[in-house]
Amino acid sequence: MIDPALDRRFPDAVAMEAAGVPRIPRFVRDYMVGGIGAEVGLARNRSALDAVALMPRYVVECAVPDLSVTVAGVRWAAPFAVAPMGLGGLIWPGAELAIARAMGAAGLGHVLSTVSTTAMEQIALLAGAGRIFQLYSFADPKIDAALMARAWAAGYEVLMVTVDVPGATRRRRDIQSGLSFPPRFTLQTLLQIMACPRWAMGQAGRGIPAFQNILPVLPKGSVTEQAAFIGAQLEGHIGPARLARIRAVWPGRLIVKGVLSPEDAAVALDCGADGVVVSNHGGRQLDAAPASVEVLPAIRDRLGEGALVLADSGVRSGLDIARMLARGADAVLIGRPFLQAAAAAGPRGPAHLAAVLMAELRTTMGQLGMSRLDDLRGAEWSL
Repeated sequence: MIDPALDRRFPDAVAMEAAGVPRIPRFVRDYMVGGIGAEVGLARNRSALDAVALMPRYVVECAVPDLSVTVAGVRWAAPFAVAPMGLGGLIWPGAELAIARAMGAAGLGHVLSTVSTTAMEQIALLAGAGRIFQLYSFADPKIDAALMARAWAAGYEVLMVTVDVPGATRRRRDIQSGLSFPPRFTLQTLLQIMACPRWAMGQAGRGIPAFQNILPVLPKGSVTEQAAFIGAQLEGHIGPARLARIRAVWPGRLIVKGVLSPEDAAVALDCGADGVVVSNHGGRQLDAAPASVEVLPAIRDRLGEGALVLADSGVRSGLDIARMLARGADAVLIGRPFLQAAAAAGPRGPAHLAAVLMAELRTTMGQLGMSRLDDLRGAEWSL
């Protein structure tokens, strides 16, 4: 349910972004909002979604829209989930817990990142039946096996393997703002923190964030040595052999995240995946990559109607959700806006955003004269 008090200040995700982003220190803020290179891909995600027009229908019989959808065997109240986001607890204190609590209470999907700053077991207790664990695959199969065993024991029955990070990236914003993990407290970063007192007070009560999910598999040594170990382990492509290895170990459903090519999507299913996430990682990996919404129809055509196809990158509203579904997605993942909602409105922010997105999607479907999500397929208008 939409919170009336919050709604007057934050009627949509754009308002929450405008209020929340300035409250975050620059070295963290730039990591959250930025893309790679000249950020052409970041802008393309937005422009490509805006270019999708939907044909309204009014002289029709239309019941109250049903937003519920089944994803990987679990019923979600609406066709969206929180995307996996690293460093959530660094971006805003307590954000990961607030987001998980909001999605669990609303009956929505929740994908937890390998590099979250809150342990998967703690998130599982809050996130509800729609919980999914995202895996960054390590070169050492024993580490992957340990993470998967721990996730399964915690109650995650769906694994999402990210494949679009074959190597370290260079993002200008992060280099210029001095991002590191754990943070290095230089004069530059300390001045940025002093300019954001609410963030500073929240972090002071929680201590320096850490990668709680991978701490047990890290070798002993300095932070620098552990960072080098992680970088070396995550280097390299996740080809069919490694996907097949993961499929053989993981007992639940498997989704592959980060495909833009229909060929990659088909290979993922051939390796035993139950579905894919069409994603350009929010414009953070390759600045020349197409937008997810642009390639969705080709991937849907290649995989067929029976395959599970999710999508992310650039979604900011219920209208954007409808656009993605019209282009071929079954549901979408939404990342940055939920962190921005926590920064703008505190623990109540993520729940308010979830309610706003559902209201916007319901309104959109009413304008289109559609009562079922399946009806959205084909709603796109073109000359």
